[in-house]
Amino acid sequence: MKLWSDSWTNGDRIPARYAAGRLDEAGQVGFGENLNPHLAWSDVPAEARSLVLICHDFDVPSRPDDVNQPDREVPADLERVDFFHWVLVDLPPRPAVIAEGEYSRGFTPRGKPGPDLPNGARQGLNDYTGWFAGDAQFAGQYHGYDGPFPPFNDSLVHHYVFTLYAVVLDRLPVEGSFTGPVVRRALAGHVCAEATFSGTYTLNRRLVR
Repeated sequence: MKLWSDSWTNGDRIPARYAAGRLDEAGQVGFGENLNPHLAWSDVPAEARSLVLICHDFDVPSRPDDVNQPDREVPADLERVDFFHWVLVDLPPRPAVIAEGEYSRGFTPRGKPGPDLPNGARQGLNDYTGWFAGDAQFAGQYHGYDGPFPPFNDSLVHHYVFTLYAVVLDRLPVEGSFTGPVVRRALAGHVCAEATFSGTYTLNRRLVR
């Protein structure tokens, strides 16, 4: 199975229009266009009944002590954890494409609704749900795609991996407003193929090229 995108070349920097956070011309951090990228796939096994798409960042600081502090950077050697940006299940194998902006256009305070979609797919919660949980302005359930918004002072460039799983079930056994870890566990024993596509992103002005 193959997964690709016209939005950027595999492994390259993600253009700012696909990010939840961006640097403006003055170098200040703000919300971005937050478009979901174009994705396409081919060579899906005949036994696949549905697809699951997960996007996660594996470079997220494990502690918030230094995050977004203007007088210091997050140390590169700090332990890193996963942050889920998109969890999409029960996606029909055809059509074999997700159009740019089809699932996300702009950042929605308190989160986009979910989980059910018109095409029968379901969108889980991304990890902005937890990130904004204590924020009176932004707290809510964040379903679907919300793109990169790494700490502006992180000394690491973050990596974002889109993984497409071909699943031998019509409906993955998850219910309600499920999360990335829940879906990963539910996939066990039901995947017949997978493919990945990735990109990088940073808001650290020292690292932007």
